[in-house]
Amino acid sequence: MSQPDLPNSGVLLENIRSLLMQGRKHVAQAVNTAMVQTYWEIGRLIVVDEQQGQSRAEYGKQVLKNLSISLTKEFGKGFDVSNLRYMRLFYLAFPIRDAVRHELSWTTCINNTQACFANSERKSRC
Repeated sequence: MSQPDLPNSGVLLENIRSLLMQGRKHVAQAVNTAMVQTYWEIGRLIVVDEQQGQSRAEYGKQVLKNLSISLTKEFGKGFDVSNLRYMRLFYLAFPIRDAVRHELSWTTCINNTQACFANSERKSRC
């Protein structure tokens, strides 16, 4: 007994494949946007905490070290002292959250922040 001829499923497959790829892209963008906004907010919280009157240099180093240990223990990698420092600098470079473009990746934000603070002439503008 032979099976009936099936209609060409190539178009159907391509449409489904395209839909899945588009969905994955939207999910990645949503996750990235949430991550950038969360890191900006972490940076803001660190800066607000620093401005409680403590001597920033030593106090700040210890706070970042303690935060790094606690956050890494609870949430895994991504919260080393240098990354927390980048979150802090990110907030300082872009204190108005709506000024941060939502489609930027965290890596792009770090690079923009580094560029902003790399040149002492530009520090006053960041």
